[in-house]
Amino acid sequence: MHWRAILRLFGILLMFYSLNFVPSIIVSLYYQDGELNVFLLSMLSVIVIGLVLWQLNRNQRQELSVRDGFLVVTLFWILLGLVGALPFLFGLHLDLTDAVFESISGFTTTGATVITGLDQLPQSILYHRQQIQWLGGMGIIVLAVAIMPLLGVGGMQLYRAETSGVAKDEKLTPRIAETARSLWIIYLILTSLCGVAYYLAGMTVFDAVGHAFTTVATGGFSTHDDSLGFYNSPLIELIAIVFMLAGGVNFAVHFIVFRKKLLSPYAKDPEVRTYGLVFLFASLFVAASLYLSNAYGSVTESLRYAAFQVASVLTSTGFGTATFASWPLHIPLIMVILSFTGGCAGSTAGGVKVMRVMLLAKLGLRQLFHLAHPRAVVVVKQGERAVSEEVLYSVWGFYVLYIVTSLFLTVAMMAAGLDLESAFGAVVATINLLGPGLGEVAVNFVSVNDVVKWLGVFGMLAGRLEIFTLLILFIPAYWRH
Repeated sequence: MHWRAILRLFGILLMFYSLNFVPSIIVSLYYQDGELNVFLLSMLSVIVIGLVLWQLNRNQRQELSVRDGFLVVTLFWILLGLVGALPFLFGLHLDLTDAVFESISGFTTTGATVITGLDQLPQSILYHRQQIQWLGGMGIIVLAVAIMPLLGVGGMQLYRAETSGVAKDEKLTPRIAETARSLWIIYLILTSLCGVAYYLAGMTVFDAVGHAFTTVATGGFSTHDDSLGFYNSPLIELIAIVFMLAGGVNFAVHFIVFRKKLLSPYAKDPEVRTYGLVFLFASLFVAASLYLSNAYGSVTESLRYAAFQVASVLTSTGFGTATFASWPLHIPLIMVILSFTGGCAGSTAGGVKVMRVMLLAKLGLRQLFHLAHPRAVVVVKQGERAVSEEVLYSVWGFYVLYIVTSLFLTVAMMAAGLDLESAFGAVVATINLLGPGLGEVAVNFVSVNDVVKWLGVFGMLAGRLEIFTLLILFIPAYWRH
């Protein structure tokens, strides 16, 4: 393990990250909200830490191995959580647990929160909170599309290697830096379009920018306690649905669409098609359930709330215009299933990912067919291409670890004092990167104890880093030479 080379890398990354406090400083100066010193102190602290790490290890230039990659990715996400927590510590005077929880929730684009009274918070703190989700989304796109395949984990590896259609048979660009640049340009374009649309629909410039950050990143943080329900605007909700769904699409597919200037790659991609159909049928079913249970007075109103919450949950954004936990009992269960399904591989969304769910379903059907025809050779296909047994084992292994980790966290949270509904809801909210949960955490994590919050932090990191990347660090063999 090249520890000193890793520390040198972290030093450089921290010095670059310190620049991200500049927009918050500008916001504080513009609104004169009294938080200028908070961000100056945060920025100075990060620069000093980064400079010390770099200076002590500046001659350590060993090339990092794939094995080092698992540690670098995990530790850097934790490091981001710690430095992103500084304004919450210095400005809002949160304790360490709450500050780190809020920051990790931001960078992992989860959206679970321990802060209330958002409407009264200083604008610069609110901006920082929105920005860390957007930056987390940028990091996740590159992590999922460019870095995790090199480590041999993540949905994009099987996506590029094992599925047919556009974006899988042609490399994005040969180098990680070039790939990152291409994807970030698309991310920036989507964010800009979303922000302009929000502004034209009636948001202030500040709210439009802040919500564009967290919509495209499928993060879910808002500048208001009532989330997007604050506006009570069908047009704003429609804009949010469009851009939440866009954030949940594989950015490799977005890349091909932008490059070819055609929409057909979306229709040709089997995962995107399935993702769209899941959204459509789930929205119609939930709308029908709401209307028939008299939760809302008209079909139109039922469809409005159903489509918004389904998009919010499926993409793991977590925006709210209603608390789905208070809807008829079968609907929260549907929402839980949708949150475990998640968005597409190579997107900012959480969950198992549509690609893996599709392969698991086909694997199950193959086993049923084998029972009827034991000697038949059935090849699982995605599109027109056969999926290798190695990839199927990988998908099955991921699913098992995902469920086992979820069960472990549920039991641990119950041991820490939550009831079953709240514990399961907290796990759904964190490991699926959803944000709102069930029971005691249906709206926020303010009332739960510190042990539950730290378990939630672990869940958010596990969900964001695709389980394998985090759990491999707990395997003794990983640390042996």
